[in-house]
Amino acid sequence: MSSRPDIADHYTKGDLLTRIQAALRDDGVDPDAAGVAALAPYDQFHGRGLEVTEEIAGTLSVAPNDHLLDVGSGIGGPARYFAERFGCRVTGIDLTEEFCQVAQRLNALVGLEERVRIHQGDALAMPFEAASFDGVYSMNVSMNIADRAALYGEIRRVLKPGGWLVLSEIALGPGGPLDYPTPWAESADASFLTTPEQTAEDLRAGGFADITWRDTREEALAFGARSRAMVERGEKPPHRAVQMIHGDGAATMAANMNRGFAEEAILPIEVFCRKPG
Repeated sequence: MSSRPDIADHYTKGDLLTRIQAALRDDGVDPDAAGVAALAPYDQFHGRGLEVTEEIAGTLSVAPNDHLLDVGSGIGGPARYFAERFGCRVTGIDLTEEFCQVAQRLNALVGLEERVRIHQGDALAMPFEAASFDGVYSMNVSMNIADRAALYGEIRRVLKPGGWLVLSEIALGPGGPLDYPTPWAESADASFLTTPEQTAEDLRAGGFADITWRDTREEALAFGARSRAMVERGEKPPHRAVQMIHGDGAATMAANMNRGFAEEAILPIEVFCRKPG
């Protein structure tokens, strides 16, 4: 999510919907009758995939009449999960046109096109009225955004007073330098990491309150170990979105990210805060 065209180019390989359909067939699923659960290995394009989406959902109280915003919605996996779990409406915005097109097709496939709407656009200039949303979440997006003040300012603008914001992101850790490419960037030129403490400070400066964050590095390392064990047993890992989206480059990206976690060059974090009422 940035106005820089190379950010969107990083995520676009073409024929994504066709590749998802082929993967579903390989799983023994009719791609024309797949549900939200069958799509989860492929459409939850963020660290630990569905595991994190479920984890975050379990911390929230969302009513059926709530309207949520997904900033950097990708191909819509979290938005569809929230809509199905809570019965609420979810609007997503993403910079990558192919992601938005695929998300809309998958929304229709699972019968959620009336409750999940996707917009192609920039998170720094969102086409939504002020105080439109009861809650906002964003998963593995801010790493591509240099101007955090503009991002948090836009989120605060569209959030209702008292509304919540949840971020699941990759932060800069105390360890050595990170190797690229990663799932979010080909090089450091497109990667804008900040420490967890700086993230909290930027949110505070942006007018958010009740800010808490937690480091989920141990969970990420455990998830990676479980996934590798499944592959060694000849099973498919639970999270296959990076491979689906990045193709042949996914293995190198995943290895660099896992090494970054192990060496604490990067830290996965979850941040919770509110817009004052």
